Amino acid sequence: MPSVNDGIMVILSSPSGAGKTTLVNLLSKKDNFIISISHTTRKPRQSEIPNKDYYFVNDQEFKRLINNQEFIEYAKVFNNYYGTTRTPIIDNLNKGKNVLFDIDWQGADQIKNKKLDYKLITFFILPPSKEILFDRLSNRDMKDKLIVEERMQQFERDVLHWINYDYVVINDDLEKCYLKIKNLINAEINQGSKDYDPDYIRSHVEKLTS
Repeated sequence: MPSVNDGIMVILSSPSGAGKTTLVNLLSKKDNFIISISHTTRKPRQSEIPNKDYYFVNDQEFKRLINNQEFIEYAKVFNNYYGTTRTPIIDNLNKGKNVLFDIDWQGADQIKNKKLDYKLITFFILPPSKEILFDRLSNRDMKDKLIVEERMQQFERDVLHWINYDYVVINDDLEKCYLKIKNLINAEINQGSKDYDPDYIRSHVEKLTS
């Protein structure tokens, strides 16, 4: 049974290339914060370490986990499955650990709909502009123009989900973005005042989608 000593859940979502994974890694260096490791059927990127960045599994194993109802959330993104198994999350929360999730809007919706008895704070990360996002995607390990174009088309759809998050933060400068998220988490935990301007965010979203 959840108690006041339990950990909290913090979700970071973003369109591909907006920087959520880097931000999750920075936040994990805070005391008592750990990253939830997702299962995925996609192939590892060059810099990724199996069982540290992701649990890399085949389709058959992923579907077995779905059938056994072991996922707290899962989604199909760019033809690959991603999912978070329930047991390690609940175990860590019950031990007072704060759990960070690097997941998309589909997974965030599923976790919210589970209505677990743990505090949940959700963040949606946006790029400063579509041009900068395009540059980031092109410079990543995505030299294939078709892949970059697919990600940009998906961005148009993903960005519409910003409204379902507690906070939206613009990743213009990584350090500033990290500090903004960290301060909002601390304000939520300690019931302090929050430096957050919803009107500015709405205006930024309108620019990105116009």
